[in-house]
Amino acid sequence: MIRAVAILVLSVLAGPINADVLQTSAGAVRVTSMVEGLDTPWAIGLLPDGGVLVTERDGELLLVSQGKAKRVGGVPKVAANGQGGLLDITVARDFAQTREVFLTFSKPQRGGAGTAVAVARLSENGDRLNNVRVIFEAVPGGSTGRHFGSRVVEAQDGTLFVTIGDRGDRPSAQDRSSHMGTVIRINRDGTVPADNPFVGQAGIRPEIWSYGHRNAQGAGLDRQGRLWISEHGAQGGDEVNLIRPGRNYGWPVISYGVHYSGQKIGEGTSKPGMEQPEHYWDPSIAPSGLMVYSGKLWPEWRGDIFVGSLKFDYIARLEGSPLREVEQIKGPETERVRDIVEAADGSIWFISVGLGAVYRMTPQV
Repeated sequence: MIRAVAILVLSVLAGPINADVLQTSAGAVRVTSMVEGLDTPWAIGLLPDGGVLVTERDGELLLVSQGKAKRVGGVPKVAANGQGGLLDITVARDFAQTREVFLTFSKPQRGGAGTAVAVARLSENGDRLNNVRVIFEAVPGGSTGRHFGSRVVEAQDGTLFVTIGDRGDRPSAQDRSSHMGTVIRINRDGTVPADNPFVGQAGIRPEIWSYGHRNAQGAGLDRQGRLWISEHGAQGGDEVNLIRPGRNYGWPVISYGVHYSGQKIGEGTSKPGMEQPEHYWDPSIAPSGLMVYSGKLWPEWRGDIFVGSLKFDYIARLEGSPLREVEQIKGPETERVRDIVEAADGSIWFISVGLGAVYRMTPQV
């Protein structure tokens, strides 16, 4: 909880401690502990001044800056149930001017909870979120604590992509009158962009950008501004998908996995009108955060996709066409990797849920 975190972080950020060196295809990599003592951390947002925002699933938001940690007030009320709670955080690209951040969370609703998006302004002293506005709320909600999805990515044009899980109701991912099992695209004020693929079509939610998804917990832009997501399959069939507007990604009609009972899913692995994954894993790795790397510190990794594994405790590096996993970056720190982001200096930051910590990767020089 926050009281314990504040004590631990003071010492952790006072200087690089608990550093380890991992051998990778790009040479020796230094992994430094930046934040410790977290309670089920879900996402990190890196601020221009070097501060770090960290969400904890039970509803706490922590700001770590200049060797000190403090709780940030004003966080929306969350339904902390199962996989739900306070989930992603994304720092707006114009934060230096607006101080805006975007949050996703499971919002209490009648009969349960649903994935929601809020925008807020971080106070100058970092103590509080001000002017908090919920700009999107998935409908219908659900009573289960599963499959909220919940990454939010700011596109190059300033619109927001948000991943929403199927909430465990498989057929809903093919029902476009529902937001379940989709990637949505909205403006920063929550309105619907006029060029979304289903605008004006009767019976279809206009926010939908793509559909047929199970539970995407990783999302990031490549150098061309295209959206990539990683999503959980059932037993096998975890996927990395390149998202194109209006496309159907097949769940639960097609999949490379099977139900946990061992029974076949849907109609097989392909069907006309449904997209194929760029890559899939069998057995499942339980993929979470996804980042496409710029190459700033490791030129040989430029354009490669990094995905955290919650199940097998490593960071997957994928490259090529067809896309394939070519490396597993693994060490004591990569226990249940939940989020992975690139900092402005090219360093790679990631969350270990298993260790309740945030780590920073840099070249060992």
